[in-house]
Amino acid sequence: MTATAIRPADSASDGALTHRQILTILSGLVMGMFLAALDQTIVSTAIKTIGNDLHDLQAQAWVTTAFLITSTIAAPLFGKLSDIYGRKRLFMLAIVIFVVGSALCGLSTSMYELAGFRAFQGIGAGGIMPLALAVIGDIIPPRERARYQGYMMAVFASASVLGPVIGGLLAGTTDFLGVSGWRLIFYINVPIAVAALIVIARVLKLDYVRRERRIDWWGSILLVVGLVPMLVVAEQGQSWGWTSPASFACYFVGTAGLIAFVWVQHRMGDDALLPLRLFRSRTFSVASGQVAIIGAAMFGGLSVLPLYLQIVKGASPTKSGLLLLPLVAGLMTASLVAGRLIARTGHYKIFPVVGSVLMVIGMGLLITLRADTALWSTDIYMAIFGIGLGLNMQSLILAMQNAVPAKDMGVASAASAFFRSIGGTLGTAIFLSILFTVAGTKIAQQYAHAATNPAFIAAAKANPGQVALLHQNLSGGLDDTSFLSGLAKPLAEPFYAGFSQAGDIVFAVVMILLVGAVVLSLCLKEVPLRLVSGNQARAQASEAGGAVAPAESASDMAADVVRAATLDEIAGVAIDDESVARRNEE
Repeated sequence: MTATAIRPADSASDGALTHRQILTILSGLVMGMFLAALDQTIVSTAIKTIGNDLHDLQAQAWVTTAFLITSTIAAPLFGKLSDIYGRKRLFMLAIVIFVVGSALCGLSTSMYELAGFRAFQGIGAGGIMPLALAVIGDIIPPRERARYQGYMMAVFASASVLGPVIGGLLAGTTDFLGVSGWRLIFYINVPIAVAALIVIARVLKLDYVRRERRIDWWGSILLVVGLVPMLVVAEQGQSWGWTSPASFACYFVGTAGLIAFVWVQHRMGDDALLPLRLFRSRTFSVASGQVAIIGAAMFGGLSVLPLYLQIVKGASPTKSGLLLLPLVAGLMTASLVAGRLIARTGHYKIFPVVGSVLMVIGMGLLITLRADTALWSTDIYMAIFGIGLGLNMQSLILAMQNAVPAKDMGVASAASAFFRSIGGTLGTAIFLSILFTVAGTKIAQQYAHAATNPAFIAAAKANPGQVALLHQNLSGGLDDTSFLSGLAKPLAEPFYAGFSQAGDIVFAVVMILLVGAVVLSLCLKEVPLRLVSGNQARAQASEAGGAVAPAESASDMAADVVRAATLDEIAGVAIDDESVARRNEE
């Protein structure tokens, strides 16, 4: 294996960068992160409008699931390739793929066509988030990283705030310059992407190590074989039947694919997409499991909230986006506070523990939502959940990055995105499947009870045309709920009550799942935060005469660094770039 280290001329001799240099690089990263984060939330408040316009609301899970499938599979591949070829080119490639997919999404004529283009878009998104986190890991020591990640979380939160609002605003616009409002949701990515590419090309200058290693194509293929059938059956199980031949075929193919994937990862060793040696670290393993559970709760469980606000509370897409602001505000505030405290104290375990407990409490409160629940109560419940989510997000990423050698920074960052996407993909498919499976039964039960209600009987007699419209739409499923706005209030209330009860069941399942996150957070082993960045660690390894041995554990590396007297002693190691390059050539 050969390696060539490339370092910008203005960096310090030990690989450290000044605060100004870090902020310059950070400006390029947050542009890309803003692009990906905006797209994760901008569709949520518009999905009802899109489903109604394309006449297939029940297929909405495919639009989200397809995006998550491809981003899940792409994340570890981008992470591994960035460890070999460097971050910048791959980061820019991911943005280009993402924006091309966005433009195609705006041309969709059906929900399944939109899902296909979202799948292509997801390939780019799979590279943006983990590569941005990997670059931060390269240039900032873990102890100080939490402070800078607070800036990134602020950008992420800002995009999350703007996403639902812009999505709702555009979805509520019937036509703009001859284009349906919801299509502009995808076209808006184009100018942002162009700006991001310009900034990144100009300011993103960082070290990278070129390594001649094998690319785990078989692992990528088997990951597709293992994940796609499982996700398909999660989405289609309700219509096929969970014990149908088609479902069992997906179970078999998916299980076989995942077993083969693990076997290939073992055979590939350090060249694997997800090297199995990383899971020898208790911190890395536990954090990976917790990230997956939180991803399921974040993407899957909360996908019900915009539907509840729009269908049950009658909020417009724009208003439903604004109603999600308490959740995002809680997330942003908790992330910034956690980052500051981690940088000051050097301890991070307490934040996933407290955060997971708050997420359980918040989701438990959401179970109490009814059709007539006041919106201020919903805001409080969402804020509690958001605070718990914010305490978990960057602390778990930091734990995973700190638990692996510096040469695996890309893989560790990608693993965080990978397991979050795994949880989110399965959560979205399963929880929305549960929602629409149960909703029909709950709505029917509510109408059966309403049949003896004098107000319902009177409204039905006074509006026979509305009753016929109601029967017609209920018999056809929940593909289009726009008819509800034309019904008399007594005729629509049973629908709202039934849909709300179906959402409560989803929230209950998510809460039970989050109890597992609390248990895992208690099992998380806190490894002392390293005082050097990824670049500094590689520079020290080169000065010592070679790369860090693969057998060296993350805890040993951390202990060695902690034993250093001060940061000045670490930064005082002088490295001759020419001698490093000469040694690598030899």
